[in-house]
Amino acid sequence: MDTGLLETSPVKLGDKGLHLGLAGGAASYFNYYWLRDNCPTSFDSQTRERVFDIFHLDSAPAPEQAAVVDDALEIVWKGDGHKSRYPLSLLEQYSGGKPRHDPADLPRRPWYSDHYAAIARFSQPELLANQSTVAKWLEALIVEGVAIVTDMPDSNEGLTELVRLMGHMRPTFFGDYFDVRTHIKPTNLAYTAKALELHTDTPAEEMAPGMQFLHCRANSVEGGRNLFLDGAAVANDLKTEFPEDFKLLTETEIPYYCEHDTYDVRSRQRVIELDEHGEVSGVTISQHMADIFDLPQTFLDRYYPAFCRFGRMLQSDKYLMRFTLKATECIVFDNHRIVHGRAAYSATSGDRYLRGCYADRGEMRSTYRALTSEGRFK
Repeated sequence: MDTGLLETSPVKLGDKGLHLGLAGGAASYFNYYWLRDNCPTSFDSQTRERVFDIFHLDSAPAPEQAAVVDDALEIVWKGDGHKSRYPLSLLEQYSGGKPRHDPADLPRRPWYSDHYAAIARFSQPELLANQSTVAKWLEALIVEGVAIVTDMPDSNEGLTELVRLMGHMRPTFFGDYFDVRTHIKPTNLAYTAKALELHTDTPAEEMAPGMQFLHCRANSVEGGRNLFLDGAAVANDLKTEFPEDFKLLTETEIPYYCEHDTYDVRSRQRVIELDEHGEVSGVTISQHMADIFDLPQTFLDRYYPAFCRFGRMLQSDKYLMRFTLKATECIVFDNHRIVHGRAAYSATSGDRYLRGCYADRGEMRSTYRALTSEGRFK
């Protein structure tokens, strides 16, 4: 098919699509199905949903005529005579076949053991009062994966109000909330005074929750320092120093479980997660919820050394941030990126109580987009 432009018109019709001269003078190709499907009249202005169903077409769409009029492509379609008008600016946005710009697709900023003083901090009353502050909080969570909210009230409602600024509560098999304190019959190591090894939460779920909240209500015990690190920073270093190990951990699914009398949760996860750009988006790691590796024994000859190397890197002083979360503080973090744990403490030396819950990472990004961009229909 000739891909040049007609001398008398910037539009050249073909069998399955048309060529159109856009900014820069190059000819861009647009498929007829795509054009008919995305006529501006295909979307309801109030619900912002598509109301045209291309499945109902009796035959492939084809134009009766097409021309550029006042910075827009106008098409009259054969059959029903429907007229579509596409701003050239819209067509330029989609001419290259690239994903639509996402304001929440921000580059991650890795951090290391000296990051505690630089953690983004926000006052809960200010967050409740100011949406621009909420946007800055969510941006910090997207970019760095962690932030501390101060001035939290000593109440269950305070945590609920904070989560609702981001989205909705995301229940797990622990329930809507979980209380981190010493339990008489614990079902999780967090409910004891023992050291809690470095991990991400609920890896046994098929889709582990994306964001975690830990609201400190009381902390006067001896010991129990919080341990936090950026799993993406560690994984990026592994990629540089041991690329074959990195490849194994990004491609191999290993089993996780969580089992008690009333539930038996199982999943398979990759230890290192990659995003759509091929960049490290996070990790899934938990030795106390790792199931018996049901992989070929000869494959484990290669996998275990890589797995253990990464696990040892997670414990390095280069990455590990140690601090004590204080009453009235809530640490919020990306459960698919931030690896956390806790040192042992003396249960009889004081009071220690944290209330935790989860929210979805997708909802957080949704809220950030709504707060920072005009959207397609505004």
